[in-house]
Amino acid sequence: MSTPTVPRTTGPLSAPVQAEARAAEPAARTYQVRTFGCQMNVHDSERLSGLLEDAGYVRFDEAGDGSAEPDVVVFNTCAVRENADNKLYGNLGHLAPVKERRPGMQIAVGGCLAQKDRGEIVRKAPWVDVVFGTHNVGSLPALLERARHNAKAQVEILESLEVFPSTLPTRRESPYAAWVSISVGCNNTCTFCIVPSLRGKEKDRRPGDVLAEVEALVSEGVLEVTLLGQNVNTYGVEFGDKLAFGKLLRATGGVAGLERVRFTSPHPSSFTSDVIDAMAETPNVMPSLHMPLQSGSDRVLKAMRRSYRRSRFLSILQEVRGRIPDAAITTDIIVGFPGETEEDFRQTLEVVEQARFTSAFTFQYSPRPGTPAATMGEQVPKAVVQERYERLTALQDEIAYAENRAQVGRTLEVLVAEGEGRKDAETRRLSGRAPDNRLVHFSLPGGAQAPRPGDVATVTISRGAPHYLEADATDAFAVRRTRAGDAWEARQARPAAADAAPAGPRPVGLGLPTIRRR
Repeated sequence: MSTPTVPRTTGPLSAPVQAEARAAEPAARTYQVRTFGCQMNVHDSERLSGLLEDAGYVRFDEAGDGSAEPDVVVFNTCAVRENADNKLYGNLGHLAPVKERRPGMQIAVGGCLAQKDRGEIVRKAPWVDVVFGTHNVGSLPALLERARHNAKAQVEILESLEVFPSTLPTRRESPYAAWVSISVGCNNTCTFCIVPSLRGKEKDRRPGDVLAEVEALVSEGVLEVTLLGQNVNTYGVEFGDKLAFGKLLRATGGVAGLERVRFTSPHPSSFTSDVIDAMAETPNVMPSLHMPLQSGSDRVLKAMRRSYRRSRFLSILQEVRGRIPDAAITTDIIVGFPGETEEDFRQTLEVVEQARFTSAFTFQYSPRPGTPAATMGEQVPKAVVQERYERLTALQDEIAYAENRAQVGRTLEVLVAEGEGRKDAETRRLSGRAPDNRLVHFSLPGGAQAPRPGDVATVTISRGAPHYLEADATDAFAVRRTRAGDAWEARQARPAAADAAPAGPRPVGLGLPTIRRR
């Protein structure tokens, strides 16, 4: 039997033929991820973006002329605050007429609120196409395709983690600083917090997996990593090593080329001296610590099921500052927890005065259905909560202002950031983070070449404001160009090259089992 011959091309296709071939390919669908909530959600959104791009979607250009809309909008939601529901349904309401004009558009809702409300979201907003929970982030592309194929909303909420998120594709927002998840979930039972019921019990990654991810990031140019977990200092509970977090800090600090290591958030009841030693003895672990207080009243802390008391909290701060004198300590505080009296609140103010926090995230208590605190008696009247909140923020602003003024005259290395200074164009400054994570806005000397995001600038602080530092003295100014700056520069050039390549969606399955030939 003769074999049929196949015509061969003798060279590349002509430009007109290439253009015609590209025009015949379907345009890639665009996506936009809108994130609400904590750092865990921000990191999950990087995973969602990575999954969509791996499936052939293209990030929507938000800097366009405003006439276009993304083909897919994903809401990554939070359920911690009372207004989370209103924020989500308000945003969904704004998109309803847009979707009516564009039948091919899809809307997906994920995250903690999706885990909590489940099918309720589709009932209230029937134009939503996909609802997915905190445990099945990786299902999003398949659910979107299934919704298109079946012309019906897809709701998939798993009760436990299916795949550890760090194994999923990622589109990192920053080429110079990265989140690295070391655990998910939480084993605490704080009466005001709904997170454990939505994120599940703590699950830890193996140290080798964490370090492999850190090393891969550094090889791509990253200078700074933040180890992330709901309660990072209980890391190791799954494999029975109570000292695992301190060991992980030291090991991460030993990764060649990594200049800054941070972590968030620890819990005071589990914070031990070996972690403080690791911070003090590992040069690239930064002198910054976020230590949630929540209340300065022992009575309220007991009602919150926070298994520490004010004396224990203050002793941790004293030990940290004894070992790391320049440490900047930040915190979380809740005002108006059920049953909080004026005396309880006065004790919180006392702790704030003693602690001298660099900054504080202050919250007015709001009841979350499903938490024990929501059914407690003695809910504090809104007007009382508001008045206490204003007193607390005024005191904390005064302390932060004094602490920042004490930085004047110091020479610091600032990791130049992108998007940190909202008024940089007006003030002709650049912005970045000091080692202790304070925000620094700095001026360039005349004729100096501007550093790139990811480069390190040496600056001298000339003014301290309540929420940031300024460095307008330019006599000690210097710039160190870094691999991270190179990575940022390369990313800026990438879109133009990508536009020249043929675009088109990759095939996405419906999430059904496949049959393979043996």
